Amino acid sequence: MTLLDVLLVLLALSLLPAVGRMVVGPTAADRAMAADHGFFVLVAVLALLAVRLPTPALLDVVVVATLVGFLATVTLARLVDRGRT
Repeated sequence: MTLLDVLLVLLALSLLPAVGRMVVGPTAADRAMAADHGFFVLVAVLALLAVRLPTPALLDVVVVATLVGFLATVTLARLVDRGRT
């Protein structure tokens, strides 16, 4: 196994606690944080695949997904904060 394969397996394993937090999470903030973590793991997997595969279009997907992830994080934070008042 190469280093990239090991990193992909570690990223996949890091999704397990996030999925558990999404299912069991007692608050909406816990679920939002777990969804955000899952999305950023997906972006990291895409970035590693962009390094491994000779597909330059994957880097464009990583850039767009990062921007969408930032907007989603801000939106989820506003929704969670609005629910407290």
